[in-house]
Amino acid sequence: MYYFDPGKLTLKEGQWCIVETARGKECGEVVYGNHAVNDSEVVTPLKPVIRVADSADIKKMQTLQQKEQRAFDICNRKIEKLGLEMTVVEVEYTFDESKILFYFTADGRVDFRELVKELATMLHTRIELRQIGVRDECKMKGGMGMCGRPFCCHSFMSDFHPVSIKMAKEQGLSLNPVKISGACGRLMCCLSYEQECYEALNRRLPRVGALIKTPNGNAVVTEVNTLKQTVRATITQKDGTVTSDLYSAEDVKVLKNGRGGREQLQEQQALPETD
Repeated sequence: MYYFDPGKLTLKEGQWCIVETARGKECGEVVYGNHAVNDSEVVTPLKPVIRVADSADIKKMQTLQQKEQRAFDICNRKIEKLGLEMTVVEVEYTFDESKILFYFTADGRVDFRELVKELATMLHTRIELRQIGVRDECKMKGGMGMCGRPFCCHSFMSDFHPVSIKMAKEQGLSLNPVKISGACGRLMCCLSYEQECYEALNRRLPRVGALIKTPNGNAVVTEVNTLKQTVRATITQKDGTVTSDLYSAEDVKVLKNGRGGREQLQEQQALPETD
């Protein structure tokens, strides 16, 4: 999704229009009508909307889609003939047909100079090949995530955000790669959506293994519930009896945060009683 300057035109959602882009003229679908946008959300200077697309433009788009499919098939045959280790993901014609862009994935660098020559000979126009990553491939192709919704990157995300395994740990998720990875094989983008909230909530809670003071005495944290803001802690009596209770984060005080709380509690219990 990109922002354009509509000028004097009034555009509605669902309309098609011709716009000026860095690659030349393109035909795009309006997803938001005329509205004000914060300067921080746009890249200036804004490219203009040239005109509303007419029936001839729509027909040309359909023709270009057929040409793109033909170019896709030709490229795959040439790749197989030349024995190149690359996979074509998508083919795009510019609206003025001055250039064809081939997007592909590959494990490493690929010498595609011979491929470009053969494609130019067959298609009689400028050829540009762009290598993309697996996340970009999913963004282009689209699909359904394990949540049952369309891929975020394909439906609304304009840029990829950094995602780390630390986010899964902070949110108490399973570290099984199958459960926290998307169709692209990378960590799911949605791990970053609630990270800021989890970080704020976790700052109010002791860690597992911490020594805390509870209404029932000193105890060791065995489990935390970030969203409910509760902790489960065990108290080991001198006679060896172990009790486990649930406490609100507001009702406990951290004596030693982190691992080692159980050892410290045992040391405290081993001290001789004094009057």
